[in-house]
Amino acid sequence: MLYDVVIVGGGPGGLSAALALGRARKRVLLCDSGPRRNAAAEHIHNFVTRDGTPPGEFRQIGRRQLEGYPSVEARDVRVESISGTRGAFRVELTSETVDARRVLLCTGMIDELLPIEGFRELWGQSIFQCPYCHGWEVKDRRWGYLARAADASHLLPFALMARGWTRDVVVFTSGAFDVPQETRDRLEAAGIRFETAPVTRLVAREGRLEAVELSNGTTVPCEVLYAHPPQRQVDLVRALGVALDDDGYVRVDAMKRETSIPGIYAAGDLTTRMQAAIAAASMGTQTAAMINVELTMELVSSGAL
Repeated sequence: MLYDVVIVGGGPGGLSAALALGRARKRVLLCDSGPRRNAAAEHIHNFVTRDGTPPGEFRQIGRRQLEGYPSVEARDVRVESISGTRGAFRVELTSETVDARRVLLCTGMIDELLPIEGFRELWGQSIFQCPYCHGWEVKDRRWGYLARAADASHLLPFALMARGWTRDVVVFTSGAFDVPQETRDRLEAAGIRFETAPVTRLVAREGRLEAVELSNGTTVPCEVLYAHPPQRQVDLVRALGVALDDDGYVRVDAMKRETSIPGIYAAGDLTTRMQAAIAAASMGTQTAAMINVELTMELVSSGAL
């Protein structure tokens, strides 16, 4: 079977791309398998018309809307490998192999949860990455920001931004990096507490965070914790060997969103630190439009359309 585009990943980015390509009358296979990156999240927020929608329901709505476009096929199937070249890719699925003129990666990222007692259990419930996605629901509560060395340059703006949602903010660095005195002074001036002792345990009751326990025996009351754990690409993306930037995200052309491998594109969380459902959906639509233009020009020039 020859598809114009095989999309790998059925989240907001993949669904939006499939919709745009289906409306452009391109033959599309949307492949979706494995756990969702936002599986622990209870709702999607900051997505106009879908604010508060559970992630599973969001996907169901997207799939139903794709059913109105006969050239789009959505399957719960895993992509095992991708080979070939632009215009003639071979995509190996769990049960068969299909051909594709183009491939679009919308695989998201894998979060490597921190080895702190209680972290995994509270992830997505009391521990979040983005206040734009979850800040309103936990406004005016006791917030903490667990900053790693990789977050050093973002510490001050993130902590000050948090003050827009609550007056009670504590920054935890676990002594992982040195914080300039100027930064400390600005945090203190904003009423933001600063803790350098390593975090040893997260104290919870009935599945909700109550406090952060430090190595020096201090217990800091905290109801909401923001953290940015390390992330890595899924095995398929790593096996492809597409170029990554210094932070581990897939490098793409700013306009076309094509990767270092001609004919393979990427959209959504795997390409940027700016990760949100609505951002991924926007990138999916943009990328689909670029792919459609290229494909249509090729098909018309070859006489196939």
